[in-house]
Amino acid sequence: MTESNKVTPDHLNRTAFVYVRQSTTTQVEHHRESTARQYALVDKACALGWPRDQVSIIDEDLGLSGASVTARTGFARMTAEVGLARVGIILGLEVSRLARNNADWYQLLDLCAMTNTLIGDADGIYHPAQFNDRLVLGLKGTMSEAELHILRARLDGGIRNKAARGELRRGLPVGLVWGEQDGEVLLHPDEAVTGAIRAVFERFEEFGSARRVWLWFRSEGLDFPLQAIRLPDIQWVAPTYHAIHSVLTSPVYAGAYAYGKTRHERYIDEHGQVRKRVRKLPQSEWSVLIRDHHQGYIDWATYEANQTRLSRNTRPKPHQGGGAVREGSALLQGLATCGHCGRRLRTHYRGRNHTPGYHCAGKNIVEGRGVYCLNIGGVQIDKAVTDAFIEALKPAGVKAALAAAEQLEANHDAALEQWCLALERARYEAQRAERRYRAVEPENRLVARGLEAEWEQRLRELEQAEAELKRRQTERPKTLSADERTAVLAFGDDLQRVWCAPTTTSRDQKELLRTLLEEVIITVFRDDKRAHLTLRWRGGLLTERDVNLPHSRPATVRTDEDTIELVRRLAAHYPDTVIAGILNRQGRTTATGLRFTANLVGNLRRHWKIPRFETPAESPEGELVNVRQAAKLLDIAPSTLHRWLNDGFVAGEQITPGAPWQIRITDELRNRFVEQAPDGYVTMQEATKLLGVSRQTVLQRVKNGELDAVHVYRGRRKGLRINVIDDQSDLFNPSS
Repeated sequence: MTESNKVTPDHLNRTAFVYVRQSTTTQVEHHRESTARQYALVDKACALGWPRDQVSIIDEDLGLSGASVTARTGFARMTAEVGLARVGIILGLEVSRLARNNADWYQLLDLCAMTNTLIGDADGIYHPAQFNDRLVLGLKGTMSEAELHILRARLDGGIRNKAARGELRRGLPVGLVWGEQDGEVLLHPDEAVTGAIRAVFERFEEFGSARRVWLWFRSEGLDFPLQAIRLPDIQWVAPTYHAIHSVLTSPVYAGAYAYGKTRHERYIDEHGQVRKRVRKLPQSEWSVLIRDHHQGYIDWATYEANQTRLSRNTRPKPHQGGGAVREGSALLQGLATCGHCGRRLRTHYRGRNHTPGYHCAGKNIVEGRGVYCLNIGGVQIDKAVTDAFIEALKPAGVKAALAAAEQLEANHDAALEQWCLALERARYEAQRAERRYRAVEPENRLVARGLEAEWEQRLRELEQAEAELKRRQTERPKTLSADERTAVLAFGDDLQRVWCAPTTTSRDQKELLRTLLEEVIITVFRDDKRAHLTLRWRGGLLTERDVNLPHSRPATVRTDEDTIELVRRLAAHYPDTVIAGILNRQGRTTATGLRFTANLVGNLRRHWKIPRFETPAESPEGELVNVRQAAKLLDIAPSTLHRWLNDGFVAGEQITPGAPWQIRITDELRNRFVEQAPDGYVTMQEATKLLGVSRQTVLQRVKNGELDAVHVYRGRRKGLRINVIDDQSDLFNPSS
């Protein structure tokens, strides 16, 4: 069957589609001959019998790959038109222009076969409903998909082969630049950039936390270099936590060449759409890792130590110790483990003094109740571990004291060095702006005015940098004299005084413990009233100690006096059920640690001879109701009534914190809620302008009775209205 016989009048009555596509924007820009050949298919459609006004060009997918239908709106629209039997023929330069994968290709073939749609390319016209034509189209689609695979494999093989030699040039982080030779990586020639990167590693060695390094940069007011792909010059901006963390986690700064640290994956989301994501791989799965590839800011051993320290700062997994140091006086947070089940112990604090303690998350069933596997106070345990730590640290006490005395000077010198480099950079920028201004012709005022403004801005920045450097030089900490150094060294012998000094915080003590200790295993023997500690030091050395536990409380159990007194006050106003709810909301428990119930409250009340609640025979003026009932009576929302309770506009009664609010409904209170504001009453915004005070001051004066106020609860302009007419005489009175 010839091409002219395949084209029937039914086909000519439909639209002819010319599909135009190039894989990348580079091909669209530079390979214009292929694009022109695809647009020329319009003439072929006209030669086959279609009028020019019935030929539609689909070029929405220019610059998109044909490997998937995702984001190819033109192909999707064409497929929809084919399914509606509105297309007579689809013309493409070759099959690869239409699709590069068989899933999309065979779907189009099936639709064309069912709707009697032709497909044409540079070789001829095909009817997908005919076996021979469909066989040829199928072979062409398979070859197109195979061609894409071969091209990708060839390019990917070359990239991986070059990366295996460490010569593949990819984007380098700030502080490193490519050299002229293959695979050569050099430190940035700008001394200010390298100084900022070195400061990150030096401060991390001191602080041990990426966040504290970031806070140090912010507290010192230092900028951090930013190197973007599209910006040729280094930009100095305020440091971010992500920038500091990226410097600490990048292996390139350790002199290593790494490739294949991530993997691109495809998955189907909850809506059935195919998505792509990038997954970070562990170091063992990296494609290429060449150590000592170039000069770095740190060595590989320091890099691995930094990664271990950063991993310990995150929340540990179950049955693992460590974790970031947090606030609280429990010194073994993240280090203590249970000697019975091996779980990591959790910390808790009790009482008004926040006494620390440790407990195990595992529970055992004892007499039908869940009991912690281990629950012990932390005072004696922390003291025993502290004594062992100080005893082990005594030989290095003098060196530690000397390092502490010099640390303040070192921190100041590091920040001062960065500010000196910032001043030098500002001076260079000012000189360059001056040279650019003097190089322009004076008559060209359009350019000269802009360069003059830039020069003035650089001069202001230079002046600010000089003033800041001068201020920081005057704040330089005093250098220790020989006598003061001798005194500090003598003080270093007494580590106990340093440990207990008010300036040594709990966070500092935890950091010190982690420098030597890896784990503290606690085993409690209740019958012997002792705890056995196993201290595992870094390096594998074990130390064992026994700690005597305090005796248990007396057998006589008694409810707290505060709870008894509170029950005595509440019993005059509420029944036992309400009292139990109030006590539970305040976190109170019985003498045995149980939650209060109506029966337990009744037993406590009868034991201490507290009378039960009785409804009074004569009620005072006004009905006493709760917030929900009062809101219904006043025809307002409960949230509004709560707000007026907090602002003092409505008076409420509450026996104790946690007890329900009660409001006495009187005629005076009802008169405060009206449908229309009386004459002379203005809105809150107008009242603040008339009185010349803030909103809080107006509310306080309403609460004190100095101003009259009503609440309009109907209409579009609902809200508070203030009477300021009587207060106009006091506008200029300083006491008002």
